[in-house]
Amino acid sequence: MPDTAYHEDRLQSLERLAHRMDRAFRIPLIGTRIGWDSILGLVPGAGDAMALLPAGYILFSGHRMGASSGTLARMAANIGVDALVGTIPLAGDLFDIGWKANTRNVALLRRHLEQSAAQDEPMAKRLARRGFSNLIAPKDLAACSRFTTQHRPCRTRSRQNAGLRTAFSNS
Repeated sequence: MPDTAYHEDRLQSLERLAHRMDRAFRIPLIGTRIGWDSILGLVPGAGDAMALLPAGYILFSGHRMGASSGTLARMAANIGVDALVGTIPLAGDLFDIGWKANTRNVALLRRHLEQSAAQDEPMAKRLARRGFSNLIAPKDLAACSRFTTQHRPCRTRSRQNAGLRTAFSNS
């Protein structure tokens, strides 16, 4: 069972780092947000290498927090695209303004951790959160089972299930 309070604190810390790297400043006339990643990318060679350090830290933190290998691979692909296109002198810097790999990676990590935490909660709680009560409840299906020994029509409580009366009735 993962420690959700610890993960939430780490995720908030990583989101602040991603914000500083991708969206810290607003360009006045355009209104586009840039971060230290875009500014460091203007420095030839060393700037792109320095911008990879926080991205690598986010990836390493995801590994330590228990992200799956698929999630880590997508995060690494985002960093790779950012680094590869960032090597092109001016186009890479413009691409970096829109790509925002650090923000994407933290969002991937958050989504993965929320899904894995949701799998640890009881089935009834997950189904209730999804609005399962509006669908066919398992007890209604049991009442309408074709394997019941009594020959009676299916009795469901909602009009939504009316079509199932003929499908599951034994008469």
